[in-house]
Formats: sequence, structure tokens, C-alpha cells
Amino acid sequence: MHWLAKPGDGIRRDWMKRFDARYWTVDFARPAMGSVVTTASDALRIDAAFYNANDLVGLIWESADRWDHPLIAYETRRDYRGTQLSFRWRSEGDCRKLHELDGPTLTIEGRDAAGVPKSWYVRLWNYAEGEPDDAVITLDFDAMDGGFLLPGEADPVWAGDIDRMFISVVPGGYTREDVPLAVPGVATVRIEGMRCDGPSSVLEIGDACLPPHRLRMAGGYDDSYNLTPERVVGNALKLGYRAWFNHYVGMSHYFRLGWDGVRFVVAEGDPLNAPCRVWHQDFCARAGALGYQVVLSLSYELFDAHAPEEWKQRAGNGSPALTGWDPPSTLLSPANDDAMVWLRSVGEAFAGFGAPWFQIGEPWWWTGFGVDRTPCFHDAAATAAYTAETGLAAPPAMADVSETPTTAQTAYHAWLGGKLGASTLALRDAVKGAAPGIKVALLFYAPQVLRPEAAWLAAVNMPAAWAYPAFDVLQLEDYDFVTDGNAGGMRRARAAVSDALGYASAEQHYFAGFVLNGAEGHLWQPIAEAAEDALSRVAETFVWAFPQVMRDGFTFFEIEEDAPLGFHDVAFPLALAEGASGGPLFSTQVVTSVSGYEQRNSDWAQARLRYDAGPGVRSEEDLATLIAFFRARRGRAFAFRFRDPFDFSSNGMTGAPSPLDQMLGAGDGVRTVFPLVKRYGEGETRHITRPDAGSVRVAVAGTELTDGWSLEGGSVTFDTAPAAAVTAGFLFDVPVRFAEDSIEASLQGWRAGEMPSAPIIEVREA
Repeated sequence: MHWLAKPGDGIRRDWMKRFDARYWTVDFARPAMGSVVTTASDALRIDAAFYNANDLVGLIWESADRWDHPLIAYETRRDYRGTQLSFRWRSEGDCRKLHELDGPTLTIEGRDAAGVPKSWYVRLWNYAEGEPDDAVITLDFDAMDGGFLLPGEADPVWAGDIDRMFISVVPGGYTREDVPLAVPGVATVRIEGMRCDGPSSVLEIGDACLPPHRLRMAGGYDDSYNLTPERVVGNALKLGYRAWFNHYVGMSHYFRLGWDGVRFVVAEGDPLNAPCRVWHQDFCARAGALGYQVVLSLSYELFDAHAPEEWKQRAGNGSPALTGWDPPSTLLSPANDDAMVWLRSVGEAFAGFGAPWFQIGEPWWWTGFGVDRTPCFHDAAATAAYTAETGLAAPPAMADVSETPTTAQTAYHAWLGGKLGASTLALRDAVKGAAPGIKVALLFYAPQVLRPEAAWLAAVNMPAAWAYPAFDVLQLEDYDFVTDGNAGGMRRARAAVSDALGYASAEQHYFAGFVLNGAEGHLWQPIAEAAEDALSRVAETFVWAFPQVMRDGFTFFEIEEDAPLGFHDVAFPLALAEGASGGPLFSTQVVTSVSGYEQRNSDWAQARLRYDAGPGVRSEEDLATLIAFFRARRGRAFAFRFRDPFDFSSNGMTGAPSPLDQMLGAGDGVRTVFPLVKRYGEGETRHITRPDAGSVRVAVAGTELTDGWSLEGGSVTFDTAPAAAVTAGFLFDVPVRFAEDSIEASLQGWRAGEMPSAPIIEVREA
């Protein structure tokens, strides 16, 4: 079960000191990189990587909590009057020191006493005691001035309405010019002994702590690079997520850069930048200490602006593979040896952080995004390798995935699939070699591959090399199918993992999500339903992703109940049913006024059947059959099928069904699931949940279909979404239960002509 919490929904509250170390963030403009981790309850470590002469990394405190879940966020309070902050500042490496021009500065953004937006620039050296790289800084928000030289340039700070503040860290070669540094720099700043005092030094904070549940958390570095790992893991823990934490290392913040004479691209040597390395070491250590099995995930996706041109997958016209992100990422070509060597070095580096699991995330040859569905199969490395290995020229490029491939293209596609499979196995082996004992999973994103209009894509992006036991676990992601209501796609995805690739349920994980835009909160409902379904099918189920869970207040919980008594899929003996008496029942509230006028309210939209099976008993054998059936159902405990003798067909009441009997809906080319219904004129539309499977006939646009669809419960599910009217005919039973826990009958009374009573009542089903 789930709900979307909003600010103010939390009941339990606690208190925290303002400027708590866990809640500081960092940010910067590319190409700089930075990270912040907690080293004690009152201490932080900030790491920065500088590439340009105008790079700046900011350590940020925000008055409004934009990053935590609504149930555990701190209160918004912009008034800092009556607050004093002190800490020890220590810096090392390539950064400006406290006493220098453009040295560490506290920028305060807010409004002055008249409500006019204003920023103040507080030089920390003016409030420091000690050395330029090791000093104690004391800030009194009631007596603090901006300006470089005091008192001559003093700009008094008004602390009554502050939005945020940040401390700047810049490289030693800082010039404010957008030019590369002669040598890239790295720096570390430690803030220790942080202390906040005064009457405004305490903030209220949400103190929700949900019971542990079986849903697992998945997040990513590109979305959480600015937060402390302690804050990330703490959110997950308080919201009941336990045991597993899947962490995508991203495509834009982890790598080290070098200048190629034109732009910054990924550098040779150590693939990870220093801030990323420190952050992930802290994240893995903290999560592991709390009992999480961390899964570090690496994909073939790379920030386009920093990817070497020759590494990119490309379409036949030479255009690079570009995702829908802004700014975009690209996809590395599995046929480019240099790209794959670098990717393996990244995997080896992350394997060194001690996580017990590694994931190869969504590896594929790019086939477009949105309206652009151009296959990117013709980068120079791929076409050259194909010719070198097969002696054949690469075939002409396809313009759209909906085209039917030629014989030559089909052969090329099979070769591409082989290259993809071989590259993933090589990455797997490199990771296992770097960290013996680590387990490797592969994440398969089904909607990009299993397209009805392009079945041939499976040969390219679902290679046979992935078949069990190539990976310890196969992880399935199908959120486009889920949010589109495409049950046929969901079914194809499961079959691909279980049947085509051969992974049993115990070797499968499922990823549910995600909601890209905050305005689309309604999508959490099908996502949660898919997750709850997966909890009973596969080994582990994850919600993707952490920032959307925080933003939308997604709150998951499980209520432990006794297992509900269910349904026995057996039919009530037909001979007894044919003699039963009864029919449809409605519930109507009628109020008669003193003047004699009535007000009527219908409680039910659909009738509920009620029968007495007693009149169907015509012999002692029938009585014995009834008692045996009653005992097998344990009285009222278990429901069962009942064939209404007066109404059991889509054609009239009892006629032979045809595929045109009942209109199920208008196909739109997207929807694949159509529930069975029976209409009774204009008064009632009845949902049929227990059809006779062998009797169901289906038509699209008036033409009966004998395949391409399946019956799942009371719904028809198409392999390919229809784009015309869907109709069906069927016979059906009614789900019912015995209305009482006893049958009153006697043999003597039976022989004297007394009928036993066995009332039956319809059971509502979703």
C-alpha cells in the first residue's frame, strides 16, 4: 500500500540544531565537480575538482528543505536573527586560502528589512582567528557585515529573511575567465567543531520512522551528488527501506576530465574524479554498516559534452546517439575498443569500494527516443569491425525501427547483438577480477527492446549471451509499459526474462518507477500496483528512484494481516444450480416525508445476486452432493463459481455467444487490456470476472481474432494494442459464497417433502 505525503502530514516531530552537518549540500557549474560528506556529527569534508579558471564549488545551506521526504524534512525558517555559528576551517590542495582575494566567501541571498531582494558577500577571513588555511570562524548573524575590507566597505547583513547561503571554494588559479587551468586542481576543505547557538538555533524536523517493508530503494549519483551520503541513506532507512540499495553511478558526475585542445573529455588514467571517489567510499561504508547490500550500477551512457566523438554510437547519417535528457547524454559503442577499455576501468574502480553487488545497467544499441526512432548502428568502429570480422560491408542504415530489415541487415543485427553481449561479459569479468566474490547483475529495460512493431530488435539488444547463468541476477525494468497500462508489454517483458533468457524467479529483480514530472503524481498508482505484484513473484523489488520518492512524498507500507480466505475455482454442481431460486438484488434507501413524498437513494451501481440452492435438491444423492460441496467450501469461508440459470451469456441471457456481442472499448493503439463487460440496456454495465475461458470469442473492427490475445482473469489482453473497436462474446459464472455457515436439513424432513435451505450470495470482485 502507498500514499503520497505532503508537507504538514507528519505527526511525529523532533528538534535539530540549525546548520546540522547532514543537511549541507554542494553545487557547481560544469566542468567543476564537488562533493560533501559528514565526518562526525559536527563535521564536514568538502572535495572539489577544478578544470577551468572560473570554476567555483559552493557549500550550501538552504532555509527551505527541498531534498528530504515531507515526513522527515526540517521546517522552513528564514529568520536567522539571534543565531551564532562557529566552526574550524581547514583547507588543503589547490584552492584559495582565507586571506586571499576571492578566498572563501559566505554569500547570503535573501531580502533586506524593506523586503527588497539582496545578496551580501561576507569574507570569512574577517571573522577568523588563526592561519589562512586553519582558522576558527565565528559568525554572529546579528553583527555581521559583507564587504572585503572592514569597516570601510561594510555592508551590514539583515538576517531576518534569508533564502540560502553558500561558502565558495575556488582554485588557486582563479581568474573568473572561462579558460582551462594550466593543470587541473583538486582541493579538500574540512569544517569541524561546528556549533550553532542562540534563541534561533533550533529547527523542528519530521521524525517519521516507518516499519520495515519489502520494497527496496534505487537511486543515482547524478540526482544525489549534492547531498551527503548520510542524508541519502538516512531518508531510506526512516522510510522503511531495508536490505538492498541499488545505486546508479550516473553518466555525468563520476569521471575525471582532461583538455583535448578543444573541450574537456574523459581523461586517461584513473577514471574517477576525487569528489566522486570520496562520496562513494562514504556511501558504501554507511549503507553497508546499516545492513544494506549495495548494488553499484554502471551503464554505457555518458554525458555527451564530455564523450570522445569516436566513442559514440551513430546513425547512418553520422549523427550521434542522443538521449532525451537536457543536456543530452550519448551511448558508448560496444564495438569501440577504446571506449570499452575505459568503461571496464570504471567498473574496476567502483568495484574497489566494497559493495557486494555490481550492476550493468541498460546496455543497448540506441534506437531513438520519442518521435525519433533512428537506429544508431553505424559508428565507424562498428562498421569497420563488421567488415574485418566477416569480410562483408555493413548494410545500408535503417531510417526507422519500424522498417523491415533486409537479409543483409538481419545478419548485421545478429552481429551487433553479439558485440553487445561480448562487451557486457567482458565488463562482468573485469569487475569480478577486480573484486573477487562480487556478484554481477544485468538490468534489462524492456520497453526500449520489446516493441511489437520491431520484433527484430531483440536480436540486437537482447543477445543470447545474457542467458542464465551469465549473470547472478537479471533485473527487469518496464516502467513505460506500466505507466501506459500496457499489460501485453509487461507480459512480454516477463516472458523474455523467464523464458527466453532462462532466469527463474529466484534470480530476478524488478524495478518499478519512475515519475519524471511532479505534476504526474497519478502515475504512482500503477507503479505501486506493479511493485506489489512483483513482491510475490521475484526475489527483490526496487522503487526507482530516490529523488522522485522524496519529491512526491511516496510512502510505502505493508500491513500484516492474516491471509485472507480466498476463492476456490470450482463450479457449483450444475444440476443443483438449475433448480435454484433467486435473482438480482439491489439496495435502495427510501425515506417518506410526512407529506407522503419519497426520497430514494440507490446504494449499489450493480445488482448483487442472491439464490437459494435448496430447491435444486431433488434426491438424497443431491442432498449428499450439496453437503459435501458445502463442507469443502468450509461454509462461508471460500467463494466459488455459480452458473445463474437465468443469465449466463453475453448474447441475451442464455444464447450462444458470438464475438460481436458486447462492446469492450475503442482501441487507441496504446491500451492492451480490455475488461469483459455485459450491458443491460442503459441501466447497468456489469463487470464479468469469472468467464468460461473456453467460450470467449474476441473481435477487432468486427473481425474475429483466434490468436494475438489472451484471457487474464476477467480481462482480454492483446499482444499488440488494437486501434479499432474491441468486442467479445462469452459464457460466464458468478462468484458467490454460502450466505450461512450451516445447512439445516434432516433426512426425515426430506422424506416428508421439506426442502433444505442453502442461501448463496454474490461476492464482489475488482
